[in-house]
Amino acid sequence: MPTPPEQPVPSRIVVCRDCCCGTPKVPGVDHARQTARLAENAPVRISDCLGVCEHANVIVVQPSAAGRAAGARPVWLGLVNDPDATEDILTWVRSGGPGVAPCPDILDLYTFTPPGRTTPKPGTTASRPEG
Repeated sequence: MPTPPEQPVPSRIVVCRDCCCGTPKVPGVDHARQTARLAENAPVRISDCLGVCEHANVIVVQPSAAGRAAGARPVWLGLVNDPDATEDILTWVRSGGPGVAPCPDILDLYTFTPPGRTTPKPGTTASRPEG
């Protein structure tokens, strides 16, 4: 039986859902719906606390294999607390994500550098969560 062709590794999304992110500490957000919506469109990993609670809800967009080959690193997004921001992230991920598609200007409002890391322009060589 022939081996099926390998599919390219897509952008992946890490969603913090621990002590602050995804809890009643961030009111007015349907956290379960946000996570489900992201998972409808990309591989999603739920993370324990990423240590940047002041930015709750935190989402990290990890580049695809093609994005990594282009030198991209994960992009950290904070205060992702409304459905429009979630949709903006999904639009970017569907178009290729970091290193493949330019980061939409609107997401610059959410991009931050986690402590102990240095981050150039989103989608280029941003820092990444371990794992």
